[in-house]
Amino acid sequence: MSSALQGIVVSHAQLAGAMVEAVAEITGERDALLPVSNEGCSRAILGDRLARAIGARPAVVFVDLPGGSCLQASIAYLRTHRDVAVVAGVNLAMLVDFVYHRDLTPAGAAERASDVGGRAVRVVE
Repeated sequence: MSSALQGIVVSHAQLAGAMVEAVAEITGERDALLPVSNEGCSRAILGDRLARAIGARPAVVFVDLPGGSCLQASIAYLRTHRDVAVVAGVNLAMLVDFVYHRDLTPAGAAERASDVGGRAVRVVE
């Protein structure tokens, strides 16, 4: 892969911005992730916001919930862009890991993020 992947975090309200800021504080990396919010917009406008954030580069789109407008807009984009992968159910663990593994393909980075994020969720007693 010739350039580092871009991560896009898509969420309801201001969650994406808060997650991107938290990852930047943890890693010191401020250019790896961009937030996109669905606040106050239709699905079509959300799709436009997503397309502008991704641009022409390969990307992994991290969505807050495994359903709803954020995921639907991301899937619609994915259908016409082969250099993009989508992960639903974003958490900080997967985003932090993504920042350090942006040399992978979009599919490889998405699979890794899903694995890391899933392992981070546990019941603590």
